[in-house]
Amino acid sequence: MVTEEQFGPVLPVLPYGRLDEAVEAANDTGFGLGGSVWGTDLDRAEAVAGRLECGTAWINHHAELSLAQPFAGIKDSGVGVAGGPWGLYGNLRPFVVHRPEEA
Repeated sequence: MVTEEQFGPVLPVLPYGRLDEAVEAANDTGFGLGGSVWGTDLDRAEAVAGRLECGTAWINHHAELSLAQPFAGIKDSGVGVAGGPWGLYGNLRPFVVHRPEEA
């Protein structure tokens, strides 16, 4: 459950001795769609979230999405970008025709 990408109402809780150990464990997977950090010190939680290898990191909540923001995974997660102009551009295919000027 911890090393696979899960989509369900599951919350793995693992003990850790040092914060660095917890971040290393969270990043030690081939997936990186989203993650969350929970804590009472928001500055510390934000610092930890910045160390996570994922497309989106939430603090004290999870999977809250906005269509105006990009949502994408890294590593083996996701299939592109959804949301905002980033999601739109990922679905466009530019096409250019060069025509010489007439003399």
